[in-house]
Amino acid sequence: MKSIESLRDIWVYLAASPLLHLTLTLIAYQIGSWIYRKGRLNPLLNPVLIAVGIVVSLLLLTKTSYSTYFDGAQFVHFLLGPATVALALPLYRQFETVKHSAPAILASIIAGSLTASLTAVFIVWLMGGAGDTLISIAPKSVTAPVAMGISERLGGLPSLTAVLVILTGITGAMLGPPILNLIGVKDWAARGLAIGTASHGIGTARALQVNEVAGAFSGLAMGLNALATALLLPILWRLIF
Repeated sequence: MKSIESLRDIWVYLAASPLLHLTLTLIAYQIGSWIYRKGRLNPLLNPVLIAVGIVVSLLLLTKTSYSTYFDGAQFVHFLLGPATVALALPLYRQFETVKHSAPAILASIIAGSLTASLTAVFIVWLMGGAGDTLISIAPKSVTAPVAMGISERLGGLPSLTAVLVILTGITGAMLGPPILNLIGVKDWAARGLAIGTASHGIGTARALQVNEVAGAFSGLAMGLNALATALLLPILWRLIF
């Protein structure tokens, strides 16, 4: 009993340090990356999914609240901004290709944005969902800060939207490349646009690991899809519902 109490006291002491949860997050991701590399970059072994599983398990085992965890790990959250801006570098390198493909890119982004939102809402509606659940899932393919803002503005649940956005990104990163291979999409620009539109930042990170052209177009698609969804979804929502 004394040893258990001692361990509990040590944990309480460590949990008071803001660096603890930051360190746990980084270690969890390193473990996920190691498993991913050992699995020969198998998309089903997505390092983000593994890291999330490790962190959630530790928080549940130690009965640590999310607010306490976030107080320590918020530096990672802060770095999401610079990391997103850094996606402009591969896009700049592919600027000529992007410029020549502008009409096709815009058409695909609008089609992808509408398809991602409307199909998700329709499937949930068929399964009996209604109201705030439908609103919360509509922007699932948009990067989290924008998706949460759209959800809140339309009357949804931003916390539920955040979970759905992460699940969408992980699923897209895992299943996107095999599905594109299956249907015969080989052009790297087209693959990047599809993954960036469907699975935002997590999918873009996966695309960058595979090919720079795919990563550049995926980053472009992620940004344009966020803009398109923020403009189109509120209009469609009011027209339909």
